[in-house]
Amino acid sequence: MNQTRLMMGMPISVEVVDAGVDTSAFDRVFDYFRYVDETFSTYKDSSEIMRINRGELTIENASADVQLIFKLAEQTRIETDGYFDIVHDDHIDPSGIVKGWAVFEAAELLRGMGYHHYFVDAGGDIQTRGKNSQGKDWRVGVRNPFNPQQIVKSLIVPDCGVATSGTYLRGDHIYNPKGDHQLQTEVVSLTVIGPNVYEADRFATAAFAMGKQGIHFIEELDDFEGYMIDRNGKATLTSGLSQYLPSPVNH
Repeated sequence: MNQTRLMMGMPISVEVVDAGVDTSAFDRVFDYFRYVDETFSTYKDSSEIMRINRGELTIENASADVQLIFKLAEQTRIETDGYFDIVHDDHIDPSGIVKGWAVFEAAELLRGMGYHHYFVDAGGDIQTRGKNSQGKDWRVGVRNPFNPQQIVKSLIVPDCGVATSGTYLRGDHIYNPKGDHQLQTEVVSLTVIGPNVYEADRFATAAFAMGKQGIHFIEELDDFEGYMIDRNGKATLTSGLSQYLPSPVNH
């Protein structure tokens, strides 16, 4: 069973293939995403992030989840040598870490309900577990950033997370925090596979901000692989990506 709903300004898809899955499971997952949107939105005036940006709420008085995201964001800023930064022009925008975190937590909700085979996708940030409806490992397609209807690479992603930072979904929106906050334009798409979608998402955002050096950053991380496409259409793969590629068919 699968459902897709438009939330947080993007399509969010959930598929659960366990026998006897109940529709209430989907309601719980989508209610969770609604909560995340209400709390972390940079567009809704009532969100905690907007209230913090207006000076109406301090981080110390924010909810436990908001405080956690600030802690995780600071940890990521340090781990990426400052290339991940949720502060831009004195405003806070944690969306570069919230989406992957929310997908991971939504997947954990399903696991807590006793499900073993599912797929959660929010705008290209994906968490998988178990097998798909054909009893095989889940597959994810990497879109051509110059023609999003075309898939340029198919990935086999069992029990892991996938996140893509790119300009084709939201336009130019990722800045280099170490380059006078200039928009990063060298790279148009960077897909990262990691142990879970939260980890993949935060490092994908940071690596994308690094420009062409970002794929080398991913290469140096243990348990992460990446696929980068630059503005000239050239693809660069990390050395271990082959483990996630389909085996060639012999004829």
